[in-house]
Amino acid sequence: MKTFVINKKRYIKNKHKDNLTAFLFLLPCLIGFVAFIVFPVVASLLLGFTEWNFLGGLKGIKFIGLDNFKTLLSGKDLWFNESFKNTLIFAAITVPVGLALGLIVATVMNKYVYCSGLFKVIVFIPYISSVVASVIVWQVMLQPSYGPINSILTSLGISNPPKWFVDPKWAMPTIIIFQIWQTLGYNVIVFMAGLKGISSELYEAASIDGASELRKFKDITIPLISPTTFFLSTMGIIGSFKVFDSISVATKGGPGNATSVVAFYIYREAFELYRMGTANAAAWIMFIIIFVVTMIQLRGQNKWVTYD
Repeated sequence: MKTFVINKKRYIKNKHKDNLTAFLFLLPCLIGFVAFIVFPVVASLLLGFTEWNFLGGLKGIKFIGLDNFKTLLSGKDLWFNESFKNTLIFAAITVPVGLALGLIVATVMNKYVYCSGLFKVIVFIPYISSVVASVIVWQVMLQPSYGPINSILTSLGISNPPKWFVDPKWAMPTIIIFQIWQTLGYNVIVFMAGLKGISSELYEAASIDGASELRKFKDITIPLISPTTFFLSTMGIIGSFKVFDSISVATKGGPGNATSVVAFYIYREAFELYRMGTANAAAWIMFIIIFVVTMIQLRGQNKWVTYD
């Protein structure tokens, strides 16, 4: 009995020692998670209820309740309204067009292109290239007076070609085209991976039944590729709401407010106008919108996504 009690105490002691060792190994990660994830999130939420110019130090923080949220949601901030509208337009065009082009290109490359590995690399290069470098190349190509694109359009008889990034009417379409071009390679690669998972027996059976290529694409490819489409659409919407770098480099939200989006609005409020309260309130509004849209997508996937 005495031996049993001693062994039990030794077992409990060793177990506590193992738990302590495991906790010490996890402690650096836990500290990093709290310092770089939890604390900034909580601080951002609290700052959304304040009026604060961070150049004045912590003493300048003034609690104003829901005023920042009320101002943004009431429509009184015209720049935020324009940025929010531009964000919706940007997401509504880039996501479906990017998915449609990605699926078409992936299907063609999967079935009809010889040496598709080389084309995968070519298509994927814009996605892994620096956004800043890509935008600068586009700015040179689309330079209104001396750019090669407008020179070609002029030689074709178009006397007044678009001014692209500096034209209020063309600035947002140009940014949208750039975004679709840059993310096309990622969509193509993911779609091609999804297409590889479709059994060739299904296409053979459809061919025996006399189905056309269009019918096979509609009744076999699209339903069976729906999980991939759902994944890309979810990530595309989230990414389109966060777009910032290309707009910051290409147009800085201009001309006027033509290309200002919510992410750029947050940057301007925080680091150019030093209104941290408004910036954090806008960030939380954008987070809530992305969260709601994602939840709607998750709920709605049962109606159109096929996992069998």
